[in-house]
Amino acid sequence: MDNPSRRPISQGMADCDAIIVGGGLNGSALALALAQGGLKVVLVDALSRAALADEAFDGRGYALALASQRLLAAIGVWPQVAPNAQPILEIKVTDGRAGEGNLSPFVLEFDHAEIDEGPMGYMVEDRFLRRAFLDAIDGQERIEALHGVRVTGHAPGPADVRVTLDDGRELTGSVLLAADGQHSPSAARAGIRRMSWSYGQTALVCAIAHERPHHGVAHQFFMPPGPLAILPLPGNVSSIVWTESDAEAARIAALDDEAYLEELRPRFGGFLGEIALAGARFSYPVPFSVAHAFVGERLALVGDAAHRLHPIAGQGLNAGLKDVAALAEVLVEARRRGEDIGRADVLERYQRWRRFDTATLALATDGFNRLFSNDNPLLRLGRDLGMGIVGALPGLRRALIREAAGLTGDLPRLMRGRPV
Repeated sequence: MDNPSRRPISQGMADCDAIIVGGGLNGSALALALAQGGLKVVLVDALSRAALADEAFDGRGYALALASQRLLAAIGVWPQVAPNAQPILEIKVTDGRAGEGNLSPFVLEFDHAEIDEGPMGYMVEDRFLRRAFLDAIDGQERIEALHGVRVTGHAPGPADVRVTLDDGRELTGSVLLAADGQHSPSAARAGIRRMSWSYGQTALVCAIAHERPHHGVAHQFFMPPGPLAILPLPGNVSSIVWTESDAEAARIAALDDEAYLEELRPRFGGFLGEIALAGARFSYPVPFSVAHAFVGERLALVGDAAHRLHPIAGQGLNAGLKDVAALAEVLVEARRRGEDIGRADVLERYQRWRRFDTATLALATDGFNRLFSNDNPLLRLGRDLGMGIVGALPGLRRALIREAAGLTGDLPRLMRGRPV
């Protein structure tokens, strides 16, 4: 991104260059990227360090696109994560109804061998990502991590932003970067409104141990209530993201483990043999939510604070990491040019870079969910024919594989594996 103007750095007595609120995966990645670019960062998170470091297996995992894996490599986190990562070598998409097998005559298959770059992505458990980020932050002298404290207020001024913590401390920095979730208090304090609605769907999430190997194949099985994703983890284990209507999901979530499995089996099918729960079960509402603006006065939003997408394409974390990469590049370049990184014209560069791309992705995931989460026979015929056409056109199929791998569009340097 070009930074056309040159302005002096603020000469105030700020505690740091950037204050990041939210120490989850996006906030931690942003802290590391900025610190490696030479900025001094304070990272504030409401969770204790012990809670973040808990390595108990709970089955939660993320599908990292290849571009996101490159970002993790560029900021030094990937070497610790790699031994526990499962490459995604193939994606199979089909359409049907629970208990009735695959009713569609077409199965859309994406094979990583059709592109030169390698696996389309990797599945990594949440616990390994969190641990790797914590260790990397501990080793980075430009980051001060404050755990177990909350931001209660912030006040932007001409030269800096003042942040108040619930333990009475105050911090000052050039810019406040909010990675504090879809109900972002930082965005609310800044008066940034959101476009949002409910799909009436809930995602049931767990890990399943199975008898047969998955061979690195991810499955997306579309059913009328919502999609079922079966995502490969190391060993004979897969992560499940199972979307149902709110009422049905509440009923299923209340069942004991064996009854839960009995509900899952006809949806899962028998292609991996016998299945059993591995770890805890979770459920999450599935909303659509996009902030009207990604920046405010000395404020920028990343990840869920800026957008919350339907999990149908597994792009939530990948979109957040793309925010991280774009914002880090904008801020580091601005600082190198002697600019005040909290100025509106600097932050607007980030917003211009990410807003259109995010809106396009949000509308695409919304449209796919509405197209596939129904049992209209005409729509079923149309989408099955569409999958057949895509499967028969190698050029289009390769373009979609590259899209799934995160290799298209105006990629920030970190997502190309290069430092900022």
